[in-house]
Amino acid sequence: MGDPADPTGRTAARGPSPRIPAQDREAWRRTYEGTPYRDLPWFSPRPYSWLRRGVESGWIPRGCRVLDVGCGAGTNSIFLSRSGFRTSGVDLAPGAIAAATARAKRAGLSIDFRVGDALQLPYHDAFFGGLVDVGCFHTFPVSLRRGYARELARVLRPRGRYLLSWIARESTGERGPPHRPSLGEVTDAFEREFLFLRAEFEPAGRDRSDAYRALLERRSVPQPPPR
Repeated sequence: MGDPADPTGRTAARGPSPRIPAQDREAWRRTYEGTPYRDLPWFSPRPYSWLRRGVESGWIPRGCRVLDVGCGAGTNSIFLSRSGFRTSGVDLAPGAIAAATARAKRAGLSIDFRVGDALQLPYHDAFFGGLVDVGCFHTFPVSLRRGYARELARVLRPRGRYLLSWIARESTGERGPPHRPSLGEVTDAFEREFLFLRAEFEPAGRDRSDAYRALLERRSVPQPPPR
């Protein structure tokens, strides 16, 4: 497994490891190159409320290593670093990572930002004690969801916590991702690797779509067989 302090020596995931399709990589690259990050509809200068609640409630042990998956321009990563976590952020778009790195530097923070594929994360097994995903999961089609869940489970230690938020199927407006999973679909994707400790529906408000928010925990033993 190598030096646990060095995240770069990624070990192999179980079975064939999928990758995000090339056309999606290119689309995300063009998005951040063609639009200032502050003008993107999902950007917020404030950390997501579910993340603030998770930190204030101690759902993720303060001081542990945390990965912000699909970190975008880094708002949630910066909040985590300021809250005392050893923070990493990964995003498919080089422009997102450039923006996040510059913002962290201006704030005087040391955050490990990397361009990376969320289906092939550049970290050792069990490297993190916590994960944060605000809007990454719902970008994946059904065919890639379980691969994503397996990869997150690989880099998270047993009983590590995972804060997840996604745009709900109930959100029927034009704005938002094309893949809007139901709670049942999310359970189907993650339950083999994770326990669901809580899940909540967040109705739409001003500048906000219907969303689900969940707190998951990495299983320390395999999921029991059906009875």
